Amino acid sequence: MIVVTGATGNIGRTLVPRLVEAGEEVVAVSRRPQPAGLPGGVRHAQADPGDSATMRPVLEGAHALFLLLGGELNSRGESPDALLEAAVDGGVERVVLLSSQINSTRSEALSHTRLREYEAAVRASGAESVILRPGNFASNAFAWAESVRVQRAVFAPFGDVALPVVDPADIAEVAAAALREDGHAGRTYELTGPEVISPRQQAAVISGALGEDVTFVELTREDAHAHMARFMPEEVIDGTLDVLGAPLPAEQAISPDVERVLHRPARPFGEWVARNLPAFR
Repeated sequence: MIVVTGATGNIGRTLVPRLVEAGEEVVAVSRRPQPAGLPGGVRHAQADPGDSATMRPVLEGAHALFLLLGGELNSRGESPDALLEAAVDGGVERVVLLSSQINSTRSEALSHTRLREYEAAVRASGAESVILRPGNFASNAFAWAESVRVQRAVFAPFGDVALPVVDPADIAEVAAAALREDGHAGRTYELTGPEVISPRQQAAVISGALGEDVTFVELTREDAHAHMARFMPEEVIDGTLDVLGAPLPAEQAISPDVERVLHRPARPFGEWVARNLPAFR
């Protein structure tokens, strides 16, 4: 049995069906009541990874755990050791943690202190550990969906600074492989897309997919900060803007790890747009 936390998010929505198709028994965990759209045969459990007492009964009898920290767990909560102890006590032998590339490139970043604590706890748990460190998500472009629909415009800072963006579906498929296959124990995978692409270029891809002009409007750093403050913790904003505006060479590099694990190239941004085009119409 494989327990998947964050089962209703960008990664979980692909990961859960992928595991089911492979014949795995899956428990999909979310903090909300049972969501719609789970594949048949998947058991849902309402629990909170930040509260190990709620997770203990879910983890009983599981052999693998996909661990994704949601929201406030990235900044506060009980010790990560409590959850990992509950997992190992329940029989979990393999843990795949979704972390961040920033833990490779900016190892002292205050915004990712908790993720580093979870990485350390996973490695020390006694279970086989696999750490996934994705870079910039293609799905961050959903933040532009409303302005594209209403104004046919994309508003973003640092219009010509290019980064590789990774498709969440690729992250999910790497996670599925790490959860099911031998040979990944102790590995840390950095996951990126196959190309570096700027926000202005992303807007052009969306424009081409729609077959309509989409204008790119460059925001100042201050305007972007004010916008992000509506939904992002303050301690994360400046670090995020630093990466977007002044990326380190390692953050602009294309990692081969998606291809190494999946034996195919990573999906380009345009493929993500094509699958999600209704959100922008």
